[in-house]
Amino acid sequence: MNITGKLLKNNRIISMDQAINEDTSLNMTRQLEACLLDLCKSFNIPLPIWMKKNTKEFAHFKKTVFTSEQFLERVNFDSFVIEMDH
Repeated sequence: MNITGKLLKNNRIISMDQAINEDTSLNMTRQLEACLLDLCKSFNIPLPIWMKKNTKEFAHFKKTVFTSEQFLERVNFDSFVIEMDH
């Protein structure tokens, strides 16, 4: 699994990185969790709160957006986007 993460502020990308998890012993959900954790570490941001809307977006579009309200700590960006690379 290859996931691209982007931090956006004022509709501009302020940071971008990729996370790859090729552990075939893990199911897709566990691979996604590992990639999300790696991206948060890379960006030095807290983990966002995963909501039903994120599950629906990711299932339909292989992409989801976390708004700044989905973080328990204050963050210096407007949104965090993750997208599965094809």
